[in-house]
Amino acid sequence: MSREPEGARSTKRNELLSVDRVTVKFGGIVAVQDVSFGIAEGEIVGLIGPNGAGKTTLFNVVTRFYQPTAGDVQFDGRSLLLSRAHDVIRLGIARTFQNVELFRTMSALDNVLVGNHVNVRAPWVASAVRLPAVRRAERRAREAAMEALDEVGLAGVAARPVGGLPFGTLKRIELARALVCRPRLLLLDEPAGGINHEGVAELGQLVRKIHDDYSVTILLVEHHMDLVMGVSDRVVVLDFGRQIAIGSPAEVRANPVVIEAYLGAESGAA
Repeated sequence: MSREPEGARSTKRNELLSVDRVTVKFGGIVAVQDVSFGIAEGEIVGLIGPNGAGKTTLFNVVTRFYQPTAGDVQFDGRSLLLSRAHDVIRLGIARTFQNVELFRTMSALDNVLVGNHVNVRAPWVASAVRLPAVRRAERRAREAAMEALDEVGLAGVAARPVGGLPFGTLKRIELARALVCRPRLLLLDEPAGGINHEGVAELGQLVRKIHDDYSVTILLVEHHMDLVMGVSDRVVVLDFGRQIAIGSPAEVRANPVVIEAYLGAESGAA
């Protein structure tokens, strides 16, 4: 296991996502510095570190909300820096957010349908007159949305407005919205936030089920160490924006640098 950034790692791996010496600065503040790692297709990779370590900043670079100061991010061999934020979903990348971003007056089903807009496009004339092709596309979209809700165990609340539903349920609806477009890469930003201990255990099982059922590669940012270590194939550790370790969960747990920077904090989350 390396305790230093993987800048010199082999490029022979079949990497779906490649983060190469990424640095992000906001004025005089360095949020991420010289971070490099790759994710092979089919992997679940955890990204951990104390608050302020740069985890969400790195997510926002991958999903094109932020432009890195230096470095590159490639998806399936293509630089993502050439894409705009609204193009990322078309490339096969979907994400959830730390803070749930749902339309509270809309039903759970309609919220999930929003995530599939990229696959339900038609000329405005065809849509206006409701041609058969448009109706078929809408029917397929609703079927895919119901399938995603069923995947996260929420088919029964499809018709309910999301306002007033429990927070854990909202988290799962947002996850279904990310799944509905069948992404190749799914970025989960603190999916266990605000969920009780029993809910976290169920979430770990759900992440593995989604990984298997949808054949999706997953990058997971999470403070809850049991969840990260339980589902991840490998774990990347950041501290003050720098990459300090990468390896299997067992290797990362045993790394004294990680223990000092992160795992030595109170159990659960930093």
